[in-house]
Amino acid sequence: MISKSFFSGFCFSNESELFDEYIIRNDFTISGFSYGAIKAFEEALNTQDRVDKLQLFSPAFFQNFDEKFKRTQLMYFKKDENTYVQTFLNNVIYPSNKDISKYFKLGTAQELEELLTYVWNEEKLQKLVDKGVKIEVYLGADDKIIDSLKVKEFFQKFATIYYIKEKGHLL
Repeated sequence: MISKSFFSGFCFSNESELFDEYIIRNDFTISGFSYGAIKAFEEALNTQDRVDKLQLFSPAFFQNFDEKFKRTQLMYFKKDENTYVQTFLNNVIYPSNKDISKYFKLGTAQELEELLTYVWNEEKLQKLVDKGVKIEVYLGADDKIIDSLKVKEFFQKFATIYYIKEKGHLL
């Protein structure tokens, strides 16, 4: 049985196998990585289908960053997307040197803007919990993109938090 849905991260495609050790593969689980965690959350929230579990791997969480930071990120992406993406991907895999090139798919400025400006809403999270959906958040110990502590603080009343600390994992 395959996972109902896996949503890919910004500049990624078909990377779910990187999370095989953690993904629950059944018809009632939705999961996503980074930008894909936003998409997975919205899918779980809006679907009429049964959802038992939502797995969020290093969910994109930038609501603690100011507007200047977000504008700067977009500006750098639009100015030189190749350099921006290479730096971004190096930060995603830090501290490992895992080859993730087979999962690369160039993202768009619109996707990056959505990732940077998305606001996780506590009422929406509570709505999912009230529907009986179990939420799991997986964070990397040395995440160079999001502030794992801020993510943990935000999600802890709605989700079970897991830290993936082994080197060699994407998180």
